[in-house]
This record gives sequence, structure tokens and C-alpha cells, in this order.
Amino acid sequence: MGSILIDQLSKTYANRRKVPRGEEDAILCKGDRISVLLDIDLDIRDGEMVCFLGPSGCGKSTLLRIIAGFEAPSEGHVNINGQPVTGPSADHIFVFQHSGLFPWMTVSENVGLGLRHLKSHRDRQEQVQEFIDMVELDGFEQHYPRQLSGGMQRRAELARALAVNPDIMIMDEPFSGLDFLTHMKMREEVVNMHAFIRKTILLVTHNIDDALIMGDRIVILGNCPTRVVMDRTLDFPRPRDFEKSPDLSRLRSELFLLLGVNYAV
Repeated sequence: MGSILIDQLSKTYANRRKVPRGEEDAILCKGDRISVLLDIDLDIRDGEMVCFLGPSGCGKSTLLRIIAGFEAPSEGHVNINGQPVTGPSADHIFVFQHSGLFPWMTVSENVGLGLRHLKSHRDRQEQVQEFIDMVELDGFEQHYPRQLSGGMQRRAELARALAVNPDIMIMDEPFSGLDFLTHMKMREEVVNMHAFIRKTILLVTHNIDDALIMGDRIVILGNCPTRVVMDRTLDFPRPRDFEKSPDLSRLRSELFLLLGVNYAV
């Protein structure tokens, strides 16, 4: 199960910038509170893929870290499966923007980290191979991360996350830094993976097309202090095609305008 309830969540930080001489009238001084997230309310159902969009610096990654238990909210709370989040859990796997693979371990060893509880070496290796095959990395089991392309490293991270069998996968810009073709391939793989495993997936992206192609639902966050400015379920059939779906294409244009870009489809 991977249902998430976010209730009246707010986050503030203390400003640590020293005010130089001559800036006594600055708006923010050292020690002042900076509001990042303000009164966020979301109810995410088990098995949903929710894509978060918003301007840079609005707090998308902060929200994910709070859900994952890496940070505590200043106000409000997050419940997962009816239980309050008090810290990180193996049931909630975070896939970071940059490679989190251990460089001294092979692909097989990295993926196997989540299966250490299996006492049988044969069972463990069979399951490791199953997840490696799932992300199409068969043949690269004994390769180290430095020997893989960026896209292959991301696939290995997905395999490692899936091996833990988490209730929730939290992905912070998982396609950043990838070339265009690898980006498209990874996007397709995540959509196919979600259709197969039906885990709850939270994904931060700056790419509107990614959100519309992948998500069951999109949540758009505004500028700081950040509130939810749109929360919309995407009931378009898959595979999604902007050219074949006028409604999807119109929503795409609406999102660009909402995010401050006058983009003609």
C-alpha cells in the first residue's frame, strides 16, 4: 500500500545570510524566517503516478524530501498508509537527481543491496537477475557504474529501487542530464514499469511533456511561498499523443501559460 495524506504542510527556513554594511534596510536579514511551502494539502491514492511541476526553486524537491522523511515540516504533517512520517523508511525509496549507485560495486551488487534479507544465495541472485532483465541491463551485470552510460546508470538505479519492493518510489528529476533519446527511452520505461508494478510514484520534473505523458495526475506548485495552484487527474488513454488528442494538446498549452510561457502547440 502507498497512500499519502499531506495535511496543512508548511516549511520555513532561517535565513543565514549576513547583511553587509549599508544593507540594514534589507528585506531579509540573518535569522529571519523564509517561507518555502505554505498550507499544502494533497491526498494521493495507492498506485498513482503523480508528477509535480513548478518554477525552479519553488520547493518541489523540499516537498519530496519531507514526504520521504529526510526533512521535517515546520507545520502540518504527512501520513503514509495512515501512519505519520517520522523519518526515512525502506518502504519509501528515493531516486535522486544524480547517480546514487555505489561506484565500487557492480550492477549486480548494487541491485542486490535491497535483497540482502534473502538467506539463499541462489534465490537472491535469481531475483537480482529478474530486476536487471526488467530494465534491460542483461549482459552488464558485472560492469561498474563508471563503465555505464548515464541512461544505463539510471536504469540500474531503478532496478535497485524496485528490488527493495517499496510501497512508494520518489523520483527527483530522474531524467536530468540525459541526452534526448535516452530521456525518451527512460520515460517510456518508467511508464511501462508503472503499468506493470502499480506502485505509487511521485516524480518531480520541469518538463511539461513528461508530466502529461507519464502522470495519472499532475500537481503544479506556484512561486514561493509555494501553494498548490493546480491539481488535476489525467484521464487520457495511453499511449498518449499530443497530435492525436486535441484535449491533451489544449491542456499542454494551458500548462505552459500557467507556468509563464507563451508556447504555441
